[in-house]
Amino acid sequence: MRIALINVPHPAIGSRIPKEQLPPLGLLSVGGPLIDDGHHVELVDAEFGPMTLRQIVAAATAAKPDLVFFGHSGSSSGHPIIAATAKAVSAAIPSARIVYGGVHPTYFHREILRDEPYVHAIVKGEGEETARQLVRALAEATSLEQVDGIAFRLNGHPFATPAARVIADLNAYRVGWELIDFAKYSYWGNKRAVVVQFSRGCPHLCNYCGQRGFWTRWRHRDPVLLAREIAWLHREHGVEVFNFADENPSAGRKAWTAFLEALIAENISVTLVGSTRADDIVRDADILHLYKKAGFERFLLGMENTDEATLALIRKGGTTTSDREAVRLLRQHNILSMATWVSGFDDQTDADLFRGLRQLISYDPDQIQALYVTPHRWTPYFRLAHDRKVVQFDQTRWDYKHQVLAMSRIPPWRLFLWVKFIEAAAQLRPRSLLRLAWNPDPKIRHAIRWYYRMGRRVWFHEIFGFLFRDRYGQDGRTVGDFLGEPQDAEEEASRLALRPVRN
Repeated sequence: MRIALINVPHPAIGSRIPKEQLPPLGLLSVGGPLIDDGHHVELVDAEFGPMTLRQIVAAATAAKPDLVFFGHSGSSSGHPIIAATAKAVSAAIPSARIVYGGVHPTYFHREILRDEPYVHAIVKGEGEETARQLVRALAEATSLEQVDGIAFRLNGHPFATPAARVIADLNAYRVGWELIDFAKYSYWGNKRAVVVQFSRGCPHLCNYCGQRGFWTRWRHRDPVLLAREIAWLHREHGVEVFNFADENPSAGRKAWTAFLEALIAENISVTLVGSTRADDIVRDADILHLYKKAGFERFLLGMENTDEATLALIRKGGTTTSDREAVRLLRQHNILSMATWVSGFDDQTDADLFRGLRQLISYDPDQIQALYVTPHRWTPYFRLAHDRKVVQFDQTRWDYKHQVLAMSRIPPWRLFLWVKFIEAAAQLRPRSLLRLAWNPDPKIRHAIRWYYRMGRRVWFHEIFGFLFRDRYGQDGRTVGDFLGEPQDAEEEASRLALRPVRN
């Protein structure tokens, strides 16, 4: 079959600034196994430009597909764009069947199949094997009811098959690297870059995160094979930067250490960036020299907040002490730290935000990423936010960089001012500016200066957007009005009403 994979453009600030793009790992991960099954697969990456809707439709039409796959790491904020694009592509190519996968459609398959008639099937959960089985069933015109892990219309109504088995061996499926032109993708200051993944899932129970629910359990690739693949990408395709998609790659110390040692043995000079937990950095204090030698230049530390009560609310499982120590240890090894800091919790006050700024500065991270708490139906936090009023009605803005939830004590304009002030105060304090001026490692010096250039553009762009583009208000609608009931309640209703008992 002829298959087109479409990566739609996303309006989020991270997609537009800087003018650099990373390849869509999710679509490439589905594409590799489909190519191995003998299908003709093409990628339309509409992030470049970004492409207009008309251009996307023209590119899809030129591919002459039997199937069109959509998916986006932007999840819910990307859905309105995927919906509009899928509708247009379906109208232009009526014979092509639309397949949609990713986190958002996994948990909203009933609504999508009910409201979007142009979507033929939805892949729920991780897609490599499920997509293969779905395409095989479509090619052979056999019953879709026998394919686990999908949703489609049965007798005109949304129907979900049982969940697919978790992929035990991540090494059994390869990324379809041949689908991209490596020269087009860059990051970290115009360095050739790709996204890779060592592990899936997370063993922790933070209630704002859907990693555990979506991936089911933490698993990892063979450490030596991944190191070998990174070395091949560097030597054969000139890739310099590897951005890890994992939420928590270092969860298993033994496997993670094996990966670091295997990559060091490859004797290549690359830049690695990723995310992990602060307590993993503290745990690995004795092997952080391996992190540095392998090529890690920055870790995003999911601190979320500097207030112990807030950390308890979101069941972070970490402590402010370990957060502060992780930043210190990374600096000791000349690895940059980026601290995420989340605002927008219902009962926060101006005093709380000022205290948070002081604590954040006391952590002394190299970089910060200020975010707004954003509800998603597949996370336990959704129950806490279900009845909160919504102030941002445009779902494409539900991207963690725009306030979504109303606060009881602070209006949107004042929270926005606080966030901009916190970002500026943290990044422009004398200690940070001294690091901007000089660092003994030229690669780290480049990284710091690139981040400041990008951050300055983002900071002013977000102010302009708040003043002239974004619209905030309240009309009484709550999170529940927008997203429905908690997902576990929906799953129970679906199980009882839609799923037959298998013989």
